[in-house]
Amino acid sequence: MIKSIIGITFDCPNANELADFYVKLTGWEKEISSEEWACLRTPEGILLVFQTVENYIPPTWPWKADKQQQMAHIDFLVDDLKEAEELAIKNGAIKSEVQFYETSTVMFDPASHPFCLSTVSQ
Repeated sequence: MIKSIIGITFDCPNANELADFYVKLTGWEKEISSEEWACLRTPEGILLVFQTVENYIPPTWPWKADKQQQMAHIDFLVDDLKEAEELAIKNGAIKSEVQFYETSTVMFDPASHPFCLSTVSQ
């Protein structure tokens, strides 16, 4: 029986560079750092793991036929959406041109993984 989720892993071209982006975005500390792997632990204890993958192909969002699809994305709860967007952009994120809700913003990390900043917890 599954007891809990211990971590979520994201493929990327450089594990440490992507982990450093999320350190700057969240303020969480990097726990593991090597050429192949890097990870951060959330306050809830879940590991965000980044894995260097040779010939990495970034996901496409919104979805397009015959293109690499996103496999998953992170939703971050924030107090101030505009402030969170500015912090993400300052640290290398890109705001998606396509948005669906006023209470959240779709962003792309430096490896093009989509993530959401949201003022509403699901």
